[in-house]
Amino acid sequence: MENSKNFFHLHLISDSTGETLISAGRAASAQFRSSSAIEHVYPLVRSRRQLLPVLASIDQQPGIVLYTIVDQELARLVDVSCREMGVPATNLLEPVLASFQSYLGAPSGRRVGAQHALNAEYFARIEALNFTMDHDDGQMPEGYDQADVVIIGISRTSKTPTSIYLANRGIKTANIPIVSGVPLPESLLKATRPLIVGLIATTDRISQVRENRELGTTTGFDRGDYTDRASIAEELKYARMLCARNGWPLIDVSRRSIEETAAAIVALRPKPR
Repeated sequence: MENSKNFFHLHLISDSTGETLISAGRAASAQFRSSSAIEHVYPLVRSRRQLLPVLASIDQQPGIVLYTIVDQELARLVDVSCREMGVPATNLLEPVLASFQSYLGAPSGRRVGAQHALNAEYFARIEALNFTMDHDDGQMPEGYDQADVVIIGISRTSKTPTSIYLANRGIKTANIPIVSGVPLPESLLKATRPLIVGLIATTDRISQVRENRELGTTTGFDRGDYTDRASIAEELKYARMLCARNGWPLIDVSRRSIEETAAAIVALRPKPR
C-alpha cells in the first residue's frame, strides 16, 4: 500500500518533449530524500483536447504540477484548474521568459519546441553522437585525431556513458580501454587535436562495480583477476603511469556522477579564442 508520507505524485506537463521538466523535477525531488516522486509525464500537450484528460488524471491523483506550456490560454487553464483542485502548479518557463523580456526589451516568440529546431547545433550533436558510437571502446583508432576528447581508463570507469553524455553536447568523444601491459595505439600518441583525459576510481569502487556486472561467457575470461583488488590496483598504477608519462590529466570518478565527470572534462578543454 502506498504511504503518503513516503511518496507523492509529480505531474509534468509539456508542449514539447518534457526533457526540461523531467530534469528540473528530479533535481528538486532529490533534495527531499524522505519522499519519492511518482512521475507522470505528459509530453506534446498542445491543445485543449489533449490537456483535459491530463487535468482529469491530476484530479484523480493529486500532487505537485510542473509545466512548460508557451500557449498562454492553455497555461491559464492549467493554473485555474489546479487552483480549483487545490494542488500547486508552477510554470517553469514564465519567470525565465519574464527575465529575458525585461533585459532584452522584446517579447518572446512563444514558439513550441523552439529549443529542438533542426539547426546547425542540432546536426553537430548528431554528428558527434555518430562519431562517439563509432569510436567506442577502442574502435576505429585511425580517427582519434578527429576527436575533440579522448577518454582512457581501465574497465568500469564509466568511459562509454561519459562519452555519450559529452557527445550529446556536440563534443566528439572517443574512448579507449587501458589494459595492463598493452601499449596504447600509436595513433593516439600522435594525435594533436583532442584533449586526452584519464579516468580512475578507487580500487574498492571498481571491484564493487565489476562484481555487480554480468560478465557474459567470454572464452578464457578470468573473473578472479577481474575483481581481485590487487590486480585492480596494478591496473590503476599502470593507468596513472601512462597519464603521467604523457602529461594527460586524471579525473577520479569514484564519487562523481556521469554529469559531474563530463563537466570536469569540459572545464579542462581550452577556451575558444
